[in-house]
Amino acid sequence: MIKKLSIIVPAYNEEATIITIFDKLNEVELVNDIKKEIIVINDASKDATEQKIKDYQAAHPEMDIRYLKHEINKGKGAALRTGFHHASGDYLIVQDADLEYDPREFNILLKPVIEGFADVVYGSRFMGGKPHRILFFWHSIGNKFLTFLSNMFTNLNLTDMETCYKLFRTDIIQSLELKENRFGFEPEVTAKMSRIKDIRVYEVGISYYGRTYEEGKKIGWRDGFRAIWAILKYNLFA
Repeated sequence: MIKKLSIIVPAYNEEATIITIFDKLNEVELVNDIKKEIIVINDASKDATEQKIKDYQAAHPEMDIRYLKHEINKGKGAALRTGFHHASGDYLIVQDADLEYDPREFNILLKPVIEGFADVVYGSRFMGGKPHRILFFWHSIGNKFLTFLSNMFTNLNLTDMETCYKLFRTDIIQSLELKENRFGFEPEVTAKMSRIKDIRVYEVGISYYGRTYEEGKKIGWRDGFRAIWAILKYNLFA
């Protein structure tokens, strides 16, 4: 039985959206009265992200929000490692601080776990009938290529390895020695998770409200090449 879900929120220069994400997380009612623990990691933001987080904490003492901070910018993967280390829930999920993913869909990811089928659940932007913002053709081709390449080595049949929404049993993710500091986290964690004996991995369809670069999207082509390297490195050499 799941009693608490840890929600890991890496944040870098998200002053425009961090309050909205907190409001959405506050409004979410998890099935079976599962408690929420929100762990936000400020990855050395240069804007007002930190002040907005602290102000929100002070205004909402009823929420279980833990604030952690990196003094220097280390990257999303490093922020997630910090959050994983401090998680105390039975399961944990990654929630980006932007508005691309909808926390109301946590219950969709929790369903295979609650029904006793899954240890890990990925939320796919490319399956099911959920809303999906139409943006960058080459990004979608890149995502599908990276997922295909990852699947070749892991022997999983995922449709969206690069998704933000990954739900893990906390003891599983805390047992992995993760090293990637930026967006190489996605292929690294997938490779290392896939090698755990008898692990049960599910995938469910989710919505996607993507951002343009003008709206704050950060991932670029260099991250794509790093992801290819990470797929090869953590499947062949680690």
